[in-house]
This record gives sequence, structure tokens and C-alpha cells, in this order.
Amino acid sequence: MTDCCSDKECAIEALKARQSVTLKIVLVINAVMFVVELSSGLLARSTALLSDSLDNLGDALTYGLSLYAVSRGARSKAKVALFKGGLILAAGLFVVRQVIYGILHPDVPVFETMGIVSLLALAANGTCLALLWKHRAEDVNMSSVWECSRNDIAANASVFIAAGAVWLTGSGWPDLAVGLALACLFLRSAVGVVGGAVRELRNSGMTVVRR
Repeated sequence: MTDCCSDKECAIEALKARQSVTLKIVLVINAVMFVVELSSGLLARSTALLSDSLDNLGDALTYGLSLYAVSRGARSKAKVALFKGGLILAAGLFVVRQVIYGILHPDVPVFETMGIVSLLALAANGTCLALLWKHRAEDVNMSSVWECSRNDIAANASVFIAAGAVWLTGSGWPDLAVGLALACLFLRSAVGVVGGAVRELRNSGMTVVRR
């Protein structure tokens, strides 16, 4: 009988199991942080925090979709990655809308809440990034998940910086500026994820034709 540990199929199943465990953990973390940041953003009247909460919601949905894609083939994973790119794009456009609203209806957010919650989010997403590090180059599915998690760290740090700037200036403009920066980050990431998914779909299509 062939030893399972030396069998390629066995190794693939083990990889899928490890990916599933990691995705379940980061999904829960992001779902919890979405609730925390959404409620805090509303109370603090912070566009940056609301944007960051939306990012966590998108990530929770992304991780759920990635969990679904773990046991699928390359083409199915590419389709899921394409959908995730669409989610990131939608998040970016929503943030742009929030920034425009903030410009038309200026307000000064509560910087204390912004600072505390952004640090909490930074710790949570730092944990997610550490968990996903070993999976970042395994396939297009996990690569797109890694891309989302890396963006989260930059977003959390930006919100913290915005909180300090609001405190120093007594103005809501730093909050709006970070919101706009997050929108640009989301849109850039969406282009990357969608581009990778399209390339994977083309490659898998070519493979099918050759067969």
C-alpha cells in the first residue's frame, strides 16, 4: 500500500485542511471587528472608522467565500477571487461616497474613539496577517485573501494617524483625507485581485482546450 504521506493527493488534502482552519479563525476576527468598528464609527462620527468597518465586513465575506473555494479547482477559485475583487471595488466606491458626504456636511469626529478602536483593529488584523503569512503564495484564492489582510494593516494605521491629526487640528479634514486614501487603496487592490483572477481563468481555460 502507498504511504499516504508520500502521496500527492494526501498532501493536497492536508493543505486544504490547514487553509480551512486559518480562514475560519480570520473570518471570526473580522466579523467581530466589523461590529466593533461600525458601532464606534457611528458614535464617533468618523468616516475613516466607518470605512474601516466596511473593510472588515468585506473581509469576513471574502474569507467565507475563500473557505468555500478551498476544496474547489483552480477555475472555481479564480471565479471566487473575481467576485472578491468586485467586493473590494464596491467598498472603495462606498468610501468615496462617504467622503463626498463628509465634504458637503463637515463634522469633527471623536478622536479618542478613533485612536482606541484603530489600535484594537490593528492588533486584530495583525493576528490575521500572521496567520495568513504561510498561505500567501499557495494559490490565487489564498493570495487574494493575503492581499485583503495586508490592506487592513495599512488602513488601521491610517485611521490611528487620522485620529492624531484630528486632535491636533480640531478639524474633520484628516478623517476625510484618510477615508479618501482608503478608497484609493481599495480600488488599487480590486484591480490587482481582478487581474489575477482573470489571468487564472484564462490559463485554466487554455488548459481545458488543450485537453
